[in-house]
Amino acid sequence: MTNITSCEVDTALELITGKWKHSILLVLINGDTLRFSELKRALPKISQKILTAQLRDLEEQDIVIRTVYPEVPPRVDYRLSEYGKTLIPILEAINEWGMRHAERMRSN
Repeated sequence: MTNITSCEVDTALELITGKWKHSILLVLINGDTLRFSELKRALPKISQKILTAQLRDLEEQDIVIRTVYPEVPPRVDYRLSEYGKTLIPILEAINEWGMRHAERMRSN
């Protein structure tokens, strides 16, 4: 018997669900440290406003670290925090399940 409760599952899913958060996380997992413009290029369908809002939310949750360099023009980098990196095995497990599920649906 597992000790899974709805409240904790909801808390975890709220962090990574939505149209863009998981996509942002996957780009950061595969790209290490990226500038805002690199993230925008990697996610061409996201608006600048939404990308900014999603990154701020992930930063508030201690998932993403934002570094601002005092340059002109300003340079801003984003990377996963150590805490954010703990999501990697979870996203890998979801990806693996998704591949198995897609294969199952194709074979039915």
